[in-house]
Amino acid sequence: MKSVTVIGLGPMGLAMAGAYLDGGYEVTVWNRTPAKADALVARGARRAESVEEALTANELVVLSLIDYDAMDAVLAQAPDTALAGRTLANLTSDTPDRARQAAAWLDERGAVQITGGVQVPPPGIGTPGATSYYSGPEEAIEAHRPALEVLTGIEYLGEDHGLAALYYQIGMDMFWTALSGYLHGQALAEANGISAEDFLPHAVKTMDLRYFQEFYAPRITAGDHEGTVDRISMGVASLEHVLHTAHASGVDGSLPAAVLKVFRDGAAAGHGQDSLTSLIGVLKQS
Repeated sequence: MKSVTVIGLGPMGLAMAGAYLDGGYEVTVWNRTPAKADALVARGARRAESVEEALTANELVVLSLIDYDAMDAVLAQAPDTALAGRTLANLTSDTPDRARQAAAWLDERGAVQITGGVQVPPPGIGTPGATSYYSGPEEAIEAHRPALEVLTGIEYLGEDHGLAALYYQIGMDMFWTALSGYLHGQALAEANGISAEDFLPHAVKTMDLRYFQEFYAPRITAGDHEGTVDRISMGVASLEHVLHTAHASGVDGSLPAAVLKVFRDGAAAGHGQDSLTSLIGVLKQS
């Protein structure tokens, strides 16, 4: 019988445990608030009464917690002996350094960590095209590939446990920044009587950045920041217009003001006539 333990039943953990049940797995679950497992138990999952029971129920343990502090607090509830021989697919978000530290800590206790970074929201678990970053011992990932692929596809990055966490955090940097830009733009739209549905096709078109990413990536790699297409000075002027429009509309301007500051810093560093890609160097020195 295929079996797995899922610890942490927030929206992501619930989706993961549900996908395993749908896939015919025997699923043991544990959550700090036991009632969150009720619906899963009604579908056939087994509720562990303790962290130790959850860990020892199966060789593969999937962790879906808010951060590594939460993971530390959960695992502290079980004796070290409960970890021996386990493989923990740690799909908890945190920094690369924390991922490496956790892997070393688990290794000292006879457990193996597989570090993961899920690239879809909870509704995407178990759907075609869903992927997760993974790093850590390749043999452990291959040994549990069928179970991991119940959740998402696997993009293996290498042995360094920090890599999956790093790629994930880079993605989150881009995601939250871009989505915050969308929300600020929509606040500006609504302040001027334009609904989200009315502006949606324009928002989708504006935020499709693939052309720009594919144009800039080779130039960034080559260190070519010549301002032949765009210039930081142009960006400064444009962002000033955005900020003035926000203020005139009664919309908080702190978000575009923060971006404007980065552009002004770039101009002050002598890059006013260079491409906005030169801001990478400015940001790295901040």
